[in-house]
Amino acid sequence: MARIVFDIETAGRDFDSLEPAVQEYLFRWAETEDEKKDVRESLSFYPLTAEIITIGMLNPDTGRGAVYFQENSGSFQPFEEDGIIYEAGPEKEIIRKFWDAIKSYTQFVTFNGRAFDCPFILVRSAVHRVRPLRDLMPNRYGDTHIDLLDQLTFYGASRRKFSLDMWCRTFGIKSPKAEGITGYEVKDLYKAGKEVEIARYCAGDLRATAELLSVWEKHIRFSR
Repeated sequence: MARIVFDIETAGRDFDSLEPAVQEYLFRWAETEDEKKDVRESLSFYPLTAEIITIGMLNPDTGRGAVYFQENSGSFQPFEEDGIIYEAGPEKEIIRKFWDAIKSYTQFVTFNGRAFDCPFILVRSAVHRVRPLRDLMPNRYGDTHIDLLDQLTFYGASRRKFSLDMWCRTFGIKSPKAEGITGYEVKDLYKAGKEVEIARYCAGDLRATAELLSVWEKHIRFSR
């Protein structure tokens, strides 16, 4: 079975750049300054107020993959590092490359992809009028999409949902968060022109997810 792990990193727009009607809508239920701050800081979580900065893919069986990311200098040259190819382009282009790559795989693996990555990719694809080449939201209980957050919470039987970082620390997997970067820093890193750092962080997430997949398959998933 050909399978691929994928992950995205996103960055929200500057709140002040949004149309007044959009700002008013987002602040509709925010009454205090803290609540308004939370609104401003949460824009990266929604495809209506954010863009995909990075899309990464990794074959967990070969250790090879690619990370496509937005880069603003215009001088970036593609390179390969530890089996990962890094390429840059605008959002529409990196989304197209994602679809071209994923269409040849029979199974894809994510961590929280059903709730975040997959809907985000689908909406941002529609923004650019790019048609999907795979169904990213198949039957939740099938084998086409293995969402490890679903699997490790046993489809909600375990009520507490822990982060990828917590699962990595529990199973002794190197966590990309150990390098001092989290998804919350992506927007600031992108504005600072540190796109390659974001791309490498995404690659770390891919490797961590692949290792977590191995733990789940060998020690948690029941098979006869």
